[in-house]
Amino acid sequence: MLYYFKSIYSACVIISVILMPLSFGEMYTISMESLMHISLHGCLPYHDVTLRGYILSKRVILIDYFCRFYAKVSDLHSEVYSGPSAAMANPLVAFTLIKRLQSEWLNLIYSDEAQENTQAFRSGYKEVEKEGSLPKLEDLQGAAKGLMRLQDVYALQVGGLVRGHFQRITDGNPIDIYSPTVSVPLSGDDCFLVGKVAYELEDYYHSVQWLEESVRLFRGAGGEWSPENEGTLEDALDHLAFSHFKTGNISYALSLSQELLNHDPMNGRVLKNVQKYERLLVDSPPLLSTDTGLKRPNTTYLRTRNTYERLCRTQGTQPTHYENPRLFCDYFNNDSPGLLLQPIRREVLSLQPYVVLYHSFITDSEAESIRDLAQTGLRRSVVASGEEQVTAEYRISKSAWLKETAHPIIGRLDQRITLLTGLNVQPPYAEYLQVVNYGIGGHYEPHFDHATLSSVDAGGSTAFIHANFSVPVLENAALFWWNLHRNGQGDGDTLHAGCPVLVGDKWVANKWIHEYGQEFQRRCSPNPEE
Repeated sequence: MLYYFKSIYSACVIISVILMPLSFGEMYTISMESLMHISLHGCLPYHDVTLRGYILSKRVILIDYFCRFYAKVSDLHSEVYSGPSAAMANPLVAFTLIKRLQSEWLNLIYSDEAQENTQAFRSGYKEVEKEGSLPKLEDLQGAAKGLMRLQDVYALQVGGLVRGHFQRITDGNPIDIYSPTVSVPLSGDDCFLVGKVAYELEDYYHSVQWLEESVRLFRGAGGEWSPENEGTLEDALDHLAFSHFKTGNISYALSLSQELLNHDPMNGRVLKNVQKYERLLVDSPPLLSTDTGLKRPNTTYLRTRNTYERLCRTQGTQPTHYENPRLFCDYFNNDSPGLLLQPIRREVLSLQPYVVLYHSFITDSEAESIRDLAQTGLRRSVVASGEEQVTAEYRISKSAWLKETAHPIIGRLDQRITLLTGLNVQPPYAEYLQVVNYGIGGHYEPHFDHATLSSVDAGGSTAFIHANFSVPVLENAALFWWNLHRNGQGDGDTLHAGCPVLVGDKWVANKWIHEYGQEFQRRCSPNPEE
């Protein structure tokens, strides 16, 4: 089990938590492991057995469609879903699973090809749908956004992702930054859906790249259509042509539109587009330029984006930073009798801001217990917006709060934090333990007063933006720093971000410790540098 703990010192933060009935909404915000647990123990076996029985029925008409879909599903079950856990941690697996449950099954069951003798089949699907265990449209869209986020932050090549590889171009050559246990290639329809999500957001930088792959794959398949597909070659050409038009590549938009007319010559809207593109090219002939016009959309953290992404890509590897002779490792007991016989391994990562990593802070069994305790209380993580708490695209995760009364292990963790820091961590001098689970491409953009640390196969580092270093992921470790100077002012050097999880299952536990109540443990100083 992959789990982490983090402790910080900050001003008082008050968060209201509204308890709601347990549901499986917003599946894209939870881990692949949780998603697989929900799916494999819920709707997947039911539908696959039902489909197999349906195929064997002699009453089925146009059975080839269903045989092919069943064969694809069976291959995924034997190779991926029933395989090693590492295969399940692949975000491409997560995306295709959500797409299959939310889109492909729906399209197949309600397709014209399935009109004959499918009433019982559809009734069974509706029963599972009523249980709320199937992904929703927002899950599929969220998973698509997660893939685009991973693409950006880790400079991944879309063509590589489509083939099931996690690659970036270095010195003109594709380099694998992670090698999955099982490679899951994407289909033309998979790429169409991702491109369509970007298209509807008017994000033509991403829509062009993903729709280009979609058109290529649809062309390679001879334009063959399947009932479970969301789109067709014509749909992909249509969206791609307009995306290129919006980026200023009018000549290519014209070429794609003309290709579309070969498949749909009576499409009046496309005919008008062709006339418009031809007129624009006459009025303003294109200049010879290598500039494609593709520009990444602005973000809320645009000023720090380059630093943020560079630090995420290093995944905690910054030799020049850690070569500082003033940084050290030791066995630390904080002069506490409770740690004299069993001091903890301490690694000082930074002096300004002061950041310390405590190795093996919790055991595997403790981490497992805390994760299990938090499962039923996980809700979409929120951020402060004025006096309210709201969800936001720059924080994709689910979280739960655990009181000391939830289990004796919570009290033992609080006591351990007190031994290491000397701080009072009981309410109202600190918050309850917050457990966070990150989903597909889950992240938290640069911000103050929060941090994450996780052990994952790739990604997920904690990046300190202004201090210019990132902390590598480490299982069962605790990361600690002071968010405030001794005079009570915020330390701007603690601006940090939780990098997106590229591959893996990320769990963290956060402990916010207030300034109030610590006056004698960490005495005030008028020096603004302390």
